[in-house]
Amino acid sequence: MTDSTLPQRCARIEMLVLDVDGVLTDGRIVYTDTGEEIKAFHVRDGSGMKLWTSLGKKIGIITGRRSAIVERRAKELGVHAVVQGADDKLAALTRMLASLGVTAEQTCAVGDDFVDLAVMRTCGVAVAVADACPEAKEDADYTTQAPGGRGAVREVIELMLRAQGMWETLVARYRDRGVVN
Repeated sequence: MTDSTLPQRCARIEMLVLDVDGVLTDGRIVYTDTGEEIKAFHVRDGSGMKLWTSLGKKIGIITGRRSAIVERRAKELGVHAVVQGADDKLAALTRMLASLGVTAEQTCAVGDDFVDLAVMRTCGVAVAVADACPEAKEDADYTTQAPGGRGAVREVIELMLRAQGMWETLVARYRDRGVVN
């Protein structure tokens, strides 16, 4: 929506759609000698995602690779929809939004590479992580300060919640009682 400012568009966001490698992780894929895959996730991204979903908001993951680790992490964090092995990320997005009853304008897509561009360009807010490829940064409405896998998703959640006037209230609850209810 080109007729709205970025804060206005962020204020409408009800769903985050995230890539995995390079967004929720630093993009490295590590294999053990036995062939097991290892991924590292940032704890603040996870706490931000749990906070986001505790507010009744949705999260979806669309990734081109397949990994049991992604399923495990998504389950831990209460992710609403996970599509792995997506050859066509835009088609996966369309199906995901329809199944969750969310519009593209209510969705923020976070990506890091050219394979994320169609999804980013379709959503109401497009975000590239700090170490994204130039094309992703060029198409993004916002580029994070944090690189992928190092708090970028948490930064996006804070951006959305600040625009929605919720961030300071949530922080105050933690300062006062240590809990958010």
